[in-house]
Amino acid sequence: MASQKKDANQPAHPRGSARKRRIRRARRVQRIAAAATVAVLGLALVGMGLWLLFDSRPQISVRRYPMEYVDQIRARAAENGIDPAWPAAVIMAESDYQPEAVSPANAQGLMQLLPETADWIAGKFDETYVEGCLFDPETNIKYGCWYLGYLFRRFDGDLTRATAAYHAGQGKVDEWLANPEYSPDGATLARIPSDATDTYVKRVLKYYEKYVELYAAQD
Repeated sequence: MASQKKDANQPAHPRGSARKRRIRRARRVQRIAAAATVAVLGLALVGMGLWLLFDSRPQISVRRYPMEYVDQIRARAAENGIDPAWPAAVIMAESDYQPEAVSPANAQGLMQLLPETADWIAGKFDETYVEGCLFDPETNIKYGCWYLGYLFRRFDGDLTRATAAYHAGQGKVDEWLANPEYSPDGATLARIPSDATDTYVKRVLKYYEKYVELYAAQD
């Protein structure tokens, strides 16, 4: 039998080479498909980001400035001669509209009233203070708005002084007004020496401006 000699010009294993070419083509297709998928996902994420930036602003505003207990706030504010946007702003700053909120100093409820302050206010209504009543939104708003109205009149309608007194106490504000370093005329707080109270007043007045808009939109 004649021995078989391999032709030097004949490619070795032609089937294997074709298989490798198919594998390389398949991998190129997979890479192209993966790149396209990444590009599509990237465009989708960009589109979602733009939607959140522009279209969701009203929803963000509503979540940031809750419009809860509006009827109760309006009614109690009217009884005490104050703008309802003010107690709405105080509630936002004090408890973020959480009726069960309790501070480290034991201030309670929406407007974060101390039990001893609430006991004094209850007496103005010829009522007996009941432990735990400040967690009832209606009672808390009733007492809190009365107190704001009292401070509003005591400090001649000045929201800065009245808000500072709500946070730091009437006596403390009287001390600041008597100090020329903080009040050059004895009637205006040019500077609030307490960083905590200063920050609080600025927050409430900022929220107040927003709630003026929100409450006016409902009129």
